[in-house]
Amino acid sequence: MHSNNVPKLIIEGNGPLKGSVVASGAKNAVLPILAATILASEPVTLHNVPKLQDVIVLTDLLKDLGAKVKINGNTVVIDPTSINKIRASHDLVKLMRASILVLGPLVSKFGEAEVSLPGGCAIGSRPVDQHLKGLEALNANIELKNGYVYASTTDKARLKGNHFTFDMITVTGAENIIMAAVLADGQTILENTAQEPEVVDLCDMLVTLGAKIQGIGTARLVIDGVDKLNGGEHTIMPDRIEVGTYLVAGAMTYGDVTVNQCIPAHQEATIEALLETGCGVEVSEDFIRVYPKVQKLKAIDIKTQPYPKFATDMQAQFMALATVAEGKSTIIETIFENRFMHANELSRMGANIRIEDHMAIITGIDKLSGAEVSATDLRASAALILAGLVAEGTTTMDQIYHLDRGYDGIEKKLTSLGAKIKRI
Repeated sequence: MHSNNVPKLIIEGNGPLKGSVVASGAKNAVLPILAATILASEPVTLHNVPKLQDVIVLTDLLKDLGAKVKINGNTVVIDPTSINKIRASHDLVKLMRASILVLGPLVSKFGEAEVSLPGGCAIGSRPVDQHLKGLEALNANIELKNGYVYASTTDKARLKGNHFTFDMITVTGAENIIMAAVLADGQTILENTAQEPEVVDLCDMLVTLGAKIQGIGTARLVIDGVDKLNGGEHTIMPDRIEVGTYLVAGAMTYGDVTVNQCIPAHQEATIEALLETGCGVEVSEDFIRVYPKVQKLKAIDIKTQPYPKFATDMQAQFMALATVAEGKSTIIETIFENRFMHANELSRMGANIRIEDHMAIITGIDKLSGAEVSATDLRASAALILAGLVAEGTTTMDQIYHLDRGYDGIEKKLTSLGAKIKRI
């Protein structure tokens, strides 16, 4: 693996970013929605699909199950009617944790499913127990053996609606159970359901295909099972984490950056944090602009929590900002226990960061210096790019395959804003 032709990013620190970029479709919305096409009885057309490695993995998984997939730019057409397999093989699932999302739709549609236990980003233990408990509540039999989850219904009959409360907020867990419930026999009531916009986007897509879901966007969903879902079309929501990443890039470089085609309502926690740093923020109905208002950004205190609070997926980017802000910032991570791996890499660039349990204490310095760094996970790689944009000299980042899992053309978009960044 570690030969000289492994791709790297070279980032030169070079002053304020200026201009506008357009948000791509959301990685965390498109993956469950792709999995949900399994439930349909006719082809489904998806628009605004981002060009990401994770999307390729999931469409490959659908093809492996027998679906027909056509990709034309940012439009993907999936015909699930030819699916003839209920086993999601380890070779594909190990590439991405989100592959577990095919479990609910497979068992709901075919009465059985075999899905390899997931791999993916190393940001802490993300057990699938809520997925399995939820399926059991809907009358599925679950067995774990040889690294696979075997889920089945009695005599390949339909799942049965039930009342289920999640023990904790889980986005993919909620998505799996929602997908399982839409074809179940009777009514399912889900409590303590994740309210993330990506969960809402999935529900909206399912409703378009004929699902009956009430309470969308709240913690209590009422799902009345239907006999079948039709085909249809759906446009993937913009990626709120990508939007946030470019806003932080604008703020950190004291630039003037506008992100178009986004949904500002999804960005409230990010906007609040940006305002706390002292930068200017202008919000319209479908764009957000950041611009400089202070000579020096101020320290911030952040705590990651489920939506609508501050997103764990924005924590790394704000840590990068805090390294060059004035004063002492604190970041408390409550979602993933292993999510400060980027702190070590930022420290290689001169950042002053101390980790105590679930808290990072960052004392701002005047200037970072370029270094050779490695991306440890998807959002860490974004944080290191942001740090590179404001560092003195050159930053070289390897392990950039993480980046391509979740950002559609990040270096092109940043270059269009004036950044000096290239892939070698």
